[in-house]
Amino acid sequence: MAETLREPVRGEPGLQSMLLSSKMHTPPLRQGTVSRRRLIDRVRASPARVVSVTAPAGYGKSTLLAEWAAIETRNVAWVSLDRADDDPASFLSVIAAASAALAPAIDAVIADMRGVGASALGRSAPLLAGALAAAPRSFVLFIDDLHWADSPGCQDALEILLARLPEGSQVVIASRRELPLIGRLRAVGDAEEITTAELSLDHSAARTIFDEAGAVDVEDADLESIVERCEGWPTGLFLCALVARSGGDAASITGDDRYLADYLYRECVMRLPEDMQAFLRRTAVLEQLSAPSCNAVLGIEDARGRLREVEAANLFLVAVDRRRNWYRLHALFREFLLTELERVEGAGAVAELHRRAAGWHDDNDAPAQAVEHLLRAGELERAADRIADLGLPMYQRGQIGTITRWVSELGDDRVRAHPSLLVIVTWAAVLLGDVPAGERWARSLDAFDTGSLPGEYQVPFESARAMVRASMCEQGHAQVVTDAAFALRHEPATSPWRDQALHLWGVACLLIDDVVAAKTAFEEAIDLATIMGNSDTIILSEPELALLAIEAGEWGVAAGHADRGVVVIDDSHMDGYPTTTLALAVAARVALHGGDRENGERLLARAMRSRIGCTHLLSHLSIRARIQLAKAHVAVGDRSAARHLVREIDDLLRKRPDVGVVTGQVDELRTALDAEPAAGGSVPLTPAELRLLPYLQTHLTIAEIGQRLFISRNTVSSEVGSIYRKLAVTTRNGAVERARVLGLLGG
Repeated sequence: MAETLREPVRGEPGLQSMLLSSKMHTPPLRQGTVSRRRLIDRVRASPARVVSVTAPAGYGKSTLLAEWAAIETRNVAWVSLDRADDDPASFLSVIAAASAALAPAIDAVIADMRGVGASALGRSAPLLAGALAAAPRSFVLFIDDLHWADSPGCQDALEILLARLPEGSQVVIASRRELPLIGRLRAVGDAEEITTAELSLDHSAARTIFDEAGAVDVEDADLESIVERCEGWPTGLFLCALVARSGGDAASITGDDRYLADYLYRECVMRLPEDMQAFLRRTAVLEQLSAPSCNAVLGIEDARGRLREVEAANLFLVAVDRRRNWYRLHALFREFLLTELERVEGAGAVAELHRRAAGWHDDNDAPAQAVEHLLRAGELERAADRIADLGLPMYQRGQIGTITRWVSELGDDRVRAHPSLLVIVTWAAVLLGDVPAGERWARSLDAFDTGSLPGEYQVPFESARAMVRASMCEQGHAQVVTDAAFALRHEPATSPWRDQALHLWGVACLLIDDVVAAKTAFEEAIDLATIMGNSDTIILSEPELALLAIEAGEWGVAAGHADRGVVVIDDSHMDGYPTTTLALAVAARVALHGGDRENGERLLARAMRSRIGCTHLLSHLSIRARIQLAKAHVAVGDRSAARHLVREIDDLLRKRPDVGVVTGQVDELRTALDAEPAAGGSVPLTPAELRLLPYLQTHLTIAEIGQRLFISRNTVSSEVGSIYRKLAVTTRNGAVERARVLGLLGG
């Protein structure tokens, strides 16, 4: 009977949960491995908080980490990374999940690891760092395969975590290549290193490998030659032992170093039955293997038995869960098998296997993994369809890096030709305040020829395009009204975009001072968004109703709307998103009006931080949010900060001068501020300075920070100096500590 993956039942984890759990499983030590206890004891005794194990594939990095974990007396956590973790939100989430057992405080912040942009470094990473710093006992956190998460965003987030490790704890990282982070830590004496030279094996260790593999008849002279030929490479020695065990002449290996691994793997695999060779080649398309996934992809029914057979033969298959239901192939072996698969069976067969893998992952609620397989199958149109479906949910989870990578693999031309994906990538850029990407994709959206679409798709696309235009207000408030009205007419009650259309119609009515129609639209938008679970619409619409209540003098009603907006932000863990700024600012005003200064100032700090992405791409929202921020600062007696916010509004108005009656609201605020001189107060950090601030938690140089932010070294120096002056500090550490106190970093 074919083995199938059962539908999850009550209490049984789904595929995504099982895949995550497998990353946190410490792999068992393989029989016959050479002990690295001497190396482990040396770095364990070091006061350095970070231990880096760096070597190419096949040098026993994971094995060393597993041996260390097995003998460690401190608390231990383990995480193995893969390609999907090269996104700050995903990276911090998996690190937090793996570390939950180390510190009780981590449970409270796991869901907040989905920060976007500056929020990942400014809030998510500091929250996790603080939770780890509060661990009740010393610990060792093992991070294997860090080379998969080598993007600047992930490396910077890791550096923030490492900076606050408690005394007596260590983080041990294994990577195929040295990452810049290690160089910076070495420079300040905070890293111990184990390198390729130390992981290379000598004659004595090689003899252990050969004896344990059952190749006991190899003469010492031949073994010495093998060690020299392999240059102490552990995997090469193990492969030679397998060749010798099966009767081959391991001492006669030929070929230069570049092809040594392939030669040895081929020698081993060619000695297996043909059906087992085919099984290994074809399963290599899967990053993690289970009996059900192998059965589905290969079209067989006996995968469970075959996996156990491969494991028993010690053929580079590693169990990644305690029940031995999930496995992974050794990375270098998998790379060889993938090359063999294409050489033996052809590119078409490889693509077909990836298509089946995509289908299996989709059927088992792992759509992100399905997209990866579709991309590798060359099924770019299907991949684009799935990315369009996943785009907004992943935006809300903070996985912008993953979306960006997928879009890059598809290529701009394919995105421009795919209407629904084009709409999604434009929305994501606009909502995040990414000006270069937002303007570029908005131009492509405007240029899209609806005549190329089937008739039934033309109006829905026009409606989607109209909503983007209404949000951007690039052509003035009259066009906003026109576009919002068009979307409202053409988004039916069953449309997943209907609540967005209602919200935008409410905004359009505000721009022409029709507050009655606006109130009705916002109320309907909230009702529908609540049913559909669209948190963004609720977060955007509740503060609008609160402001209308404030204008009517109904502060109690306003408090109800303001509170719900903040609750939804917290429940959906969207702190730091630009779209939360208005809700937080209004809630701050309401709290201050009610005499709750502590809560009001806390909400005000959150709002000021989230305004980083409030750019001219969302001009009316960005301007109106700053009006509320200015009024909140006036309420705490800081008219200087309010004046600074008015200057930010003026910068926005230069790019978007026609925002209807909002211009008059700005003039009223300016007049009120001019009526009284600014008595003291503070000058807030600008959005640019807030964007830079999180990098002061790292050891990045001024030049490196400039590279991260795509600004000049001189600009970085100027902004750092301004941050120091505004925070009244003289050092990086002083700026970081002061920012934490003010709520500008961390929670």
